[in-house]
Amino acid sequence: MRSRGVRALFAGLALVALGGGNATPAPARTPETAVPAQPSAAGSGIPRVLYLGDSIATESQDTVGEGIRAGGPADYTSVPYSGMTLCDYLEGRPESSFVPPQDKAAALVRSLRPSVVVLQFWGNAWDFTPCMHGVHAGTPDYFARYRADAEAVTDQIAGAARAVGAARPKMVWVLQGPDAFQADRTRRINGIYEMQAASSGDLVSDAGREVSMAAYPYDNLPHDRYAWTQHLPCDAYERAHPAYCTDPQSYGGVTRLHRDDDALHYCLAPVGAASRGCTVPSPGVLRYSRAIAATVTGYLAARR
Repeated sequence: MRSRGVRALFAGLALVALGGGNATPAPARTPETAVPAQPSAAGSGIPRVLYLGDSIATESQDTVGEGIRAGGPADYTSVPYSGMTLCDYLEGRPESSFVPPQDKAAALVRSLRPSVVVLQFWGNAWDFTPCMHGVHAGTPDYFARYRADAEAVTDQIAGAARAVGAARPKMVWVLQGPDAFQADRTRRINGIYEMQAASSGDLVSDAGREVSMAAYPYDNLPHDRYAWTQHLPCDAYERAHPAYCTDPQSYGGVTRLHRDDDALHYCLAPVGAASRGCTVPSPGVLRYSRAIAATVTGYLAARR
């Protein structure tokens, strides 16, 4: 269901950041079996944005896209695959992958010639994806693999653009929210993304801050960027739109970022076997997505 409140939020965000723009966002999507979005036809001179990633990208892809379009004309394509890692989007890997050849990062850059590629990767490491088989989260091999894969995907994206005579796209590395069980893991993963962006002249978007205790607005608790929290005080938008201030009677109004049974994802709807979309307003999805959209629209505005 579309929301006038969400539409107003993105319209206001565009007016503040860019001086205009309006859009009606579709509901956020929830992590499930990935069904890549089909590329839309881009008009001449319209910037193209490509969004790649895992289940967090799956659940946020529509809201991110509408936020980007609110900032001005943009052709937006999202190709997330739940459960995937950076290595799944690399070409030339010997392992099998659920990401088919036409949806590898370099292949999409060759076909779409995007202006921006957004990379949203939580840091998965499990046997579901063969290219991470035997690499366990938080180990030295894990961090070494993510450093190498961040460099490799950057090189492959740049090389793909050169191969078709296109400008190298700006890459936006999305910084992750707190890990409820391994706080230092996402800190170090984000450090890898920040280092990669700095070394290649790219950008980071600190979407994860918006779903952490760093976004806590008062001074009575530490503002720890890597402290996980299920709730935060409702912000002004959420107070004005009760569907997003999920617990208005608690502590002056708090909003829920995670379900009780899912400390990672931000969609508040149960994830069923046939579900591919978030069926309820989800403040975590909105907070996370608008941070990514703001980074992209800010970059596109500066280059116009």
